[in-house]
Amino acid sequence: MALFPAFAGVSEAPDGGGSRKELDWLSNPSFCVGAITSLSQQTEEATALVSEGSSATRSPLKSEPSDESDASQKLTQTSRRKKKEKKKKRKHQHHKKTKRKHRQSSSSESEPDSDSGKDQSSRSIRGSQKQAEKPTQGNNAAADAGHHSVWLEDIQTLTGETFRMDRKPDPANWEYKSLYRGDIARYKRKGDSCLGINPKKQCISWEGASSTKKHAHKHVERYFTKKSVGLMSTDGVAVSSKAEPPSAEPVLFIPVKDLDEVASPVTTWLNPLGIYDPSTTQWLQGQGPSEQESKQPDSQQDRENALLKAKVEEFNRKVRENPRDTQLWMAFVAFQDEVMRSPGLYAMEEGEQEKRKKSLKLILEKKLAILERAIESNQSSIDLKLAKLKLCAEFWEPATLVKEWQKLIFLHPNNTVLWQKYLLFCQSQFSTFSVSKIHSLYGKCLSTLSAVKDGSILSHPALPGIEEAMFALFLQQCHFLRQAGHSEKAVSLFQAMVDFTFFKPDSVKDLPTKAQVEFFEPFWDSGEPRPGERGARGWRAWMHQQERGGWVVVNPDEDDDEPEEDDQEIREKTLPRWQIWLAAERSRDQRHWRPWRPDKTKKQTEEDCEDPERQVLFDDIGQSLIRLSSPDLQFQLMEAFLQFLGVPSGFVPPASCLYLAMDESSIFDSGLCDEKPLTFFNPSFSGISCVGRMDRLGCLRWTRGYNREGEEFIRNVFHLVMPLCSGKQKSQLCFSWLRYEIAKVIWCLHTKNKKRLKSQGKNCKKLAKNLLKEPENRNNFCLWKQYAHLEWLLGNIEDARKVFDTALSMVGSSELKDRELCELSLLYAELELELSLDSAGATTARAIHILTRLTESGPYGPFTGQILPIHVLKARKAYEHALQDCVVKSCVSDPAPADSLNCLSSLVKCFMLFQYLTVGIDAAVQIYEQLFAKLKGSVFPEGPGLEDSACSQKLTSVLEAITLMHTSLLRFHMKVNVYPLTPLREALSEALRLYPGNQVLWRSYVQIQNKSHSASKTRKFFDAMTRSAKPMEPWLFAIEAEKMRKKLVETVQRVGGREIHATIPETGLTHRIRALFENAVRSDNGSQCPLLWRMYLNFLVSLGNKERSKGVFYKALQNCPWAKVLYLDAVEYFPDELQEVLDLMTEKELRVRLPLEELELLLED
Repeated sequence: MALFPAFAGVSEAPDGGGSRKELDWLSNPSFCVGAITSLSQQTEEATALVSEGSSATRSPLKSEPSDESDASQKLTQTSRRKKKEKKKKRKHQHHKKTKRKHRQSSSSESEPDSDSGKDQSSRSIRGSQKQAEKPTQGNNAAADAGHHSVWLEDIQTLTGETFRMDRKPDPANWEYKSLYRGDIARYKRKGDSCLGINPKKQCISWEGASSTKKHAHKHVERYFTKKSVGLMSTDGVAVSSKAEPPSAEPVLFIPVKDLDEVASPVTTWLNPLGIYDPSTTQWLQGQGPSEQESKQPDSQQDRENALLKAKVEEFNRKVRENPRDTQLWMAFVAFQDEVMRSPGLYAMEEGEQEKRKKSLKLILEKKLAILERAIESNQSSIDLKLAKLKLCAEFWEPATLVKEWQKLIFLHPNNTVLWQKYLLFCQSQFSTFSVSKIHSLYGKCLSTLSAVKDGSILSHPALPGIEEAMFALFLQQCHFLRQAGHSEKAVSLFQAMVDFTFFKPDSVKDLPTKAQVEFFEPFWDSGEPRPGERGARGWRAWMHQQERGGWVVVNPDEDDDEPEEDDQEIREKTLPRWQIWLAAERSRDQRHWRPWRPDKTKKQTEEDCEDPERQVLFDDIGQSLIRLSSPDLQFQLMEAFLQFLGVPSGFVPPASCLYLAMDESSIFDSGLCDEKPLTFFNPSFSGISCVGRMDRLGCLRWTRGYNREGEEFIRNVFHLVMPLCSGKQKSQLCFSWLRYEIAKVIWCLHTKNKKRLKSQGKNCKKLAKNLLKEPENRNNFCLWKQYAHLEWLLGNIEDARKVFDTALSMVGSSELKDRELCELSLLYAELELELSLDSAGATTARAIHILTRLTESGPYGPFTGQILPIHVLKARKAYEHALQDCVVKSCVSDPAPADSLNCLSSLVKCFMLFQYLTVGIDAAVQIYEQLFAKLKGSVFPEGPGLEDSACSQKLTSVLEAITLMHTSLLRFHMKVNVYPLTPLREALSEALRLYPGNQVLWRSYVQIQNKSHSASKTRKFFDAMTRSAKPMEPWLFAIEAEKMRKKLVETVQRVGGREIHATIPETGLTHRIRALFENAVRSDNGSQCPLLWRMYLNFLVSLGNKERSKGVFYKALQNCPWAKVLYLDAVEYFPDELQEVLDLMTEKELRVRLPLEELELLLED
């Protein structure tokens, strides 16, 4: 084939010389047809060789003849391929030159350029059999192959095994100690074994890269990542189905429903084939759809938009028709969140929809506009104004918010709920917080409410329940001062209130509160003993004596003045400075919680006080004094004061200030609950520290008592207030005093301090006997019960039985109608039953004897060793009749008699224990279920407004006590017998749904659920409770349950007390606990709960994340800046920040009893 096909035959035609001369250039040897044909054949052979490169043996390729057109096409393709390969090789060579400066390009990576002649001979072709290399048919390509490097494709004859040889050395092999990886053939190893070895005894360790193919690891997106969280905001597709009436006959199978049946089309002149739908037919006719069809939305998004638009129109219509309905306005505000999450209902342009969905400020502004419009129509609505202030807290400055709050308080000075929220707002603003400012704000609040109650503010009348609300605010102020470290002011407030309430002179009782406070100031500044101090007589006695000429000073007995204990504050000076400061600070808090008063017998003056902060002036307490006219509130004041001092009086602060005062973890301490489920001692401190105690988190809360001065202070308070009460109130005070002493005995038993136990037990028995010697207490079964229990705890079983028998022998004819008698017999029987764990038989019979003789009208007789079955049957009948009478009186009578309600719980508990001892656990459970079914309708009525009645609250407490007995009995039975856990779990779950604030039930629930391997049911229950219940107990115990499970897992993973080994997966417990903390602190009561923040900080520190722990600490200060225990925890967790924390405490005016300068002086001594 010629170079130009049009002139292919010219060179061979016998024409004249002229024409041959013109085409003489075609006879050039470079354009020889034979050479071109042979070249094309060699190209075909090389291509076939490349395609068969996978075969093991290579045979010489035979050249096949082809026509000139095919040869021309192949030549063109070959030339193009050569150019591309040259370009690639040049790029590759340039890349290698820049990478390795001293290495020249090898022959395997370079190709000669025949035109330029730059490249040397890098590839030469030899066969394994050199005799096969013969020149072929006179081709130039074969001749050139012998002495110069040529292209492989240019060789006509190929040998059986063709390879390439590089004769030029590569100095890079010496430099890098290995061949270039591009020169080494690659292969894939199938497996890691080798033929010929025993896989059980021998193995080969292959060096280098693994033979397994490495796949790119795709990171799995977790649910909390930004991408996954964004999916939560996407709009779901609503699924709707046609509502069909239920069929009466049972269906054997679920039919698969087809699409809506469409009528067969009718052929017309417009639709001759019947293929057009109705809308197309209408369009061909020039008609539009009907009105109903046009109104129907075309897509799911349009239908949702239409539904939301209809709701908006409905809200607008309702608020226009009923502008006074505040609940409707609040619902409209809440509806804005749903509107803004909608798929662009109000979107005006493309892209605006997403902006509206993610714009929080837009939602807030929309809500604010609705609230302002609602307030215009409801000027006196407090709820709308509070909602506006809560909303504006997101984008207003604190100073602006405070001004708005002050305006609102000025307009509504008689609203106690508003005052409570205002105080809480100011108390939790870290930027503007200081103790003196908040303390004066409490005084202003109480004095304003007192003026409203007295009628001094004529424009605003007193609202119902103002006295109870004022008492709650007073308690909130006292706990605020205690938590801030100003214990002296808090104790002085209680002292002043006791004098102001119980010892008020008759001449000032009719005056307004402000005038009474002015008369009270001279008594406070006179230096006379106050409640809790030796020789206190009260304000009334001082006023009468002043009218007669003053007191006659009597020199006190010098023998009574014992030397004050000299407690050494710094015992070990080699400890780190922060530990020394922390121990000394807590020691001073425990010893100096009483206000300092100059001792006149020692000729002391106010200037002799080393710490001026320990003195409390009248200006610190004067504004906070309030009048309590209700006898119930006056007795609650006594109980609150005793509980504040650490005496277990059973008083629980109101819900408004309960979680603000909760700052220690005693709610998780089971005490003797595990060892003795029936008779465990529950002091009911509710997680609130007593005055002077700022222990580290996790320290066991037992009543340890104070030093000599503190114990004397508490005795003086009891001696002062007990003559003021009579009847049940005095009995309750004696009961609380004896329980306080017994609690100290239990602490000695727990610490196994025999020396102190002996003295404490002696003092406690002496107190019990002195109280029982009083005429009004001789038939007080509560005191007899406590005295007998004390003897039992001290190990004097026979003496305790004698005390019980003596008390029961004094019974008259009241039988089962006396609540205290039932409680005494119940405790006696429970103690005998728990004693039966060691020696079965007689002790169980003793318990049955006690409960049997309770039903008999005759005098009580001691146990003789046998019980007749007839007596058991008679006792069962007596219990049934008495229980039926009490239930009828409690449920049918309206209002229910107080005696029947008081006796109901004790009677049911005795009957349940009796049935358990005589029949079994199922009989006891049956009694509880029957009574629960009868009382549930009365306790939780369906009608509105019935829940708050006094009868309903009384029945609620009765049912709660019976539930506690039921669960305790089940726990005891599981301890002594094999019994399934399901009944107890179900009973606790049902009880906690009714009483979500009962800490005893929560402790039992967490303990039994911790034994379960599966936590799914527990977590599901806690999740439901935290969503529905308002108290904080579900959150706190949910966190405690997860922490107990984490501790259990770590105990299994820890070997020999060493580091944790990951033998069991953690299953995300750490992240779950952290999420629980975050959700809890975002709740209404959780953000201002110091105990919750202390637990959160302690948990993060235990994980070792110091930076995140610091962040949580400062976040806690933003919400609870008044809690001194948070600052003390920070000193313990972050010792390097001691100076910074103390500076912060000083700035916020928290009580610092040991400045660092004084500490340095003490360390130098």
